[in-house]
Amino acid sequence: MTERIIALIEDVLNVPKGTITEETRVEDVEEWDSLAHVAIIGELEEKLGIAIPLEESLEIGSVRELLEQCER
Repeated sequence: MTERIIALIEDVLNVPKGTITEETRVEDVEEWDSLAHVAIIGELEEKLGIAIPLEESLEIGSVRELLEQCER
């Protein structure tokens, strides 16, 4: 599942495959702004059926934190 989520993030951000890892922080990726963040959360729900509450999604600052939210 981790690989699918990372691939989804790369697709939304339109960055080359391999750019995003579990260690990537939001501020490390220029394309990952607030609009992209909302798009990622929306795509997770639409494509993978993973719903993250808005309040919790706003606190996500890294791919690892996002993956942890997806496991809940």
